[in-house]
Amino acid sequence: METVTVTAERLKLLGTASTASEGVVQDQELQLTPIYRPGQLLETVPGLIVTLHSGEGKANQYLLRGYNLDHGTDLATYVDGMPVNQPTHAHGQGYTDLNFMIPELADGLSYTKGPYYADIGDFGSVGSVKVNYRDTTPDEVALTAGAYGFQRVLLTGSTPEGPGQVLGALELQHYDGPFERPDDARKENAVLRYSQAGDSSGFSVTGMFYHQAWSNTTDIPLRAISEGIVPNSFGTLDPSDGGHALRASLSAQFDAALGEGQLTASSFYIHNELHLFNDFTHFLTDPVHGDQEDQFENRNAVGGAVAYAWPLVLAGIRNEMTVGAQTRFDSLAVGRLPSEGQSPLPTSETSSDPVSFNDSDDVHLFAGGIYAQATTHWSPMFRSVLGLRDDYQHGRDTDHLAALHETAGYSNGGVASQGLFQPKLSLIFSPSKQLEFYAAGGEGFHSADLRGVNQDKSIDLGLPNTPLLAKQVGEELGMRAEVQENLTFTLAAYDLWQRSETIIDPDVGQDSAGPPSRRKGYEINVTYQLQRWLEFYGSYSGDHTRFTQPFDDGTGHLGTYITDAPVATGSMAIYLSHLGPWSGGLEYRYLGKYPLSSGPCVDSAAVRDFPGVATSCANAPTAPGQVNANGFGQWNLSMNYTDPSGWRTSLGIYNLLNTHAAAAKFWYVDRLQSEVNTYPEGRADIHEHPIEPLMVRLTLAKRF
Repeated sequence: METVTVTAERLKLLGTASTASEGVVQDQELQLTPIYRPGQLLETVPGLIVTLHSGEGKANQYLLRGYNLDHGTDLATYVDGMPVNQPTHAHGQGYTDLNFMIPELADGLSYTKGPYYADIGDFGSVGSVKVNYRDTTPDEVALTAGAYGFQRVLLTGSTPEGPGQVLGALELQHYDGPFERPDDARKENAVLRYSQAGDSSGFSVTGMFYHQAWSNTTDIPLRAISEGIVPNSFGTLDPSDGGHALRASLSAQFDAALGEGQLTASSFYIHNELHLFNDFTHFLTDPVHGDQEDQFENRNAVGGAVAYAWPLVLAGIRNEMTVGAQTRFDSLAVGRLPSEGQSPLPTSETSSDPVSFNDSDDVHLFAGGIYAQATTHWSPMFRSVLGLRDDYQHGRDTDHLAALHETAGYSNGGVASQGLFQPKLSLIFSPSKQLEFYAAGGEGFHSADLRGVNQDKSIDLGLPNTPLLAKQVGEELGMRAEVQENLTFTLAAYDLWQRSETIIDPDVGQDSAGPPSRRKGYEINVTYQLQRWLEFYGSYSGDHTRFTQPFDDGTGHLGTYITDAPVATGSMAIYLSHLGPWSGGLEYRYLGKYPLSSGPCVDSAAVRDFPGVATSCANAPTAPGQVNANGFGQWNLSMNYTDPSGWRTSLGIYNLLNTHAAAAKFWYVDRLQSEVNTYPEGRADIHEHPIEPLMVRLTLAKRF
């Protein structure tokens, strides 16, 4: 790592931003942030927490603005111009697996929050993140070793080739984790890139390949610990859980001056393969073989984007105009089938399983969007940003198990299509060069899993059918201030309504469409450059989240609480640089408490959720009152020493105070093997996945 200069650029957007909650994170801050898995690089976005509840190879869980975004729903994520979210996914709508990302290649990121941006479409109403990759990198070999079997080799380098640059990177990694059944996660990652850059034009072509195989310990019911079935939350109830993933991509980006404006374009091809073997409910469905299932998909996605921006003066009023289009086509085989020990169970052994426990579909999805945006400078103190966006999606599903599904009165198969027009407007008042006030409103959406759209209703949750494009409406008031040259501050208050909340359905390990919801909250961010060598950054978000109507969460509980939606998130960081050969970062990440159940136990819900067992909450196998979870606070530290001869030593210490807490908790019904004869409908319980204990990793690198 080179000696870096921390410039506090993340909030210096006075005069250009359209809201208080958009921003940038410079390369320098990414380099100094202590992270122990790739997805945590996104925690440099204010208020965003990135955690994990099962296995290193699985996509992270993301929490932002009172949302548990599960594995990426409502957080549109792009890496090097490619969309990462995957619609109609085997495990979760908008699944965002960032394990292919090599953090050392990241060259800054930009982010937005809220449905106020015309160039952001599907999955982007709560937030969006765009990670850029660099064109050149020093020739370096880095070796890392650490606690719990962590081993990593990273080779990076670039060289001139003709008028451009060739960049290459290779990453090999192994990690066991602190679990009773080691994760034994084995990852291979490669990047090859050619780029040319000029003053106003350039292009890049990038190929990537990623593969990982792992075992995993999923969340454990607390009674399994208290009854001594497993020693602690690091134990496992099914040691055969695991998975393997493969991703290959080819992408291109292009920009050039055209007339008085700038043209940008990108295209991509992405191939994804995934098998997730998870046993969430243990012996609730199948008392003989257990409830492990293979969630699988084989996906090819192709698409692109084009935009043109130019200045325009009308009646003496200065404008910046942008028009653009985005398109994507996904073709995939997707499904889930019962398994045992990662081997498929024959049909003769699963005849008593619920019909919805079996899926096998071929899906074809088209998504296209066009947009226009005008930034108008009405006076030196007032400007507006008007955006118009129109999206259209069309999908076709071939249900290979239609005959089976029709015995339950539904089918995944069919055709669905929908268009959605979305206006957006921001008003900005600038009384001085150091202060701006913002008022923004707009509409956005997230798409729904096509299989659920084609059903008459959600089979697992009994909810009404959701639209293919579920509308979201948001408003925001904010301010951005440069209190002094080295101190910047932002404040935003927001409100967001959505037509269909995406709900984590642990019984099947997938997302399902839920009822409408509404959130409101606030966010504060501060950046303070105390000295040339010292920067402080802090962020806090307080959130109020509710369904707009009572929701039965499947455990006999009924209410308007949105499960797993945190009341607060935050972070604090100190960055050190310009200390000779020394640099480093200290980070505190915070997740507030969150409800696990939608409300207290209600007799009618208990009877419905435990048929033939419960006549009221008094004899239902569930808790009587509201169930909540505490969050966590965690300190992480990184220190770097770079010798003038090209040697670098880095020390990472994660969970510095050895905090004992859960990375994620859930509340749902399952059944242990010992309960097969005593709890025919299972028992509701808290399930948790722990934060790793104190970890130390040491890196030795040589630059050539």
